[in-house]
Amino acid sequence: MAEKEATVSRKDAEEQVRKVCIRLGLLHLAYARTLVDELGPDKGKELILKAIKDYGIRIGERGRAKVLAAGGDPSTDPFPSDLPSYGLQSAIPGEKLEPGEGELKRSRGHGCVMSEVWREYGESELGRLYCYVDPIKSLAYNPSTVHYHSQLSELPGGDWVCEHVTRPSTEQEREAFKNSDKTDEWQSIEPWFKDIKIPKEKGQYKF
Repeated sequence: MAEKEATVSRKDAEEQVRKVCIRLGLLHLAYARTLVDELGPDKGKELILKAIKDYGIRIGERGRAKVLAAGGDPSTDPFPSDLPSYGLQSAIPGEKLEPGEGELKRSRGHGCVMSEVWREYGESELGRLYCYVDPIKSLAYNPSTVHYHSQLSELPGGDWVCEHVTRPSTEQEREAFKNSDKTDEWQSIEPWFKDIKIPKEKGQYKF
């Protein structure tokens, strides 16, 4: 007699993913705050972004290798899904929007679990540096396109809304990504990053 396959409810599965996302959000916050405390806001931010760049490259390269191994073409095939289908944010997949001029895709995400963690600690600015992983991942996978956050905003109820855009990359972006270790050059892919001001003092958890 065949063994009965164990199943879990979607609600429970979402909660399990949510737990991992909370831990990931805390991990990012812990190492990022340590760098800022030890080196100061400017140097700390620079090293955080370098670490996130390395992180994004590793993700992009793994996706590229997976597609190539399957006989695909990263220049035309979309990045293979490597994130949970539910539990990461309150609405997955994201809300599809009409692409703007020169854009290939545009979407909106709601209720990021990691952003909830960063807000609980009063460290949203520090936490948002994690989001640089997306444009780096996309350039490492397919240098001809870039996926980035055109807007990050907090609604009155406390929910974060992220608008994501995919568009052709520019030669300047490709060269900066490929050749430069200067974060002030390659972080321009996400223009709002330069406006992030990292507080010197550690935020406090809001129970």
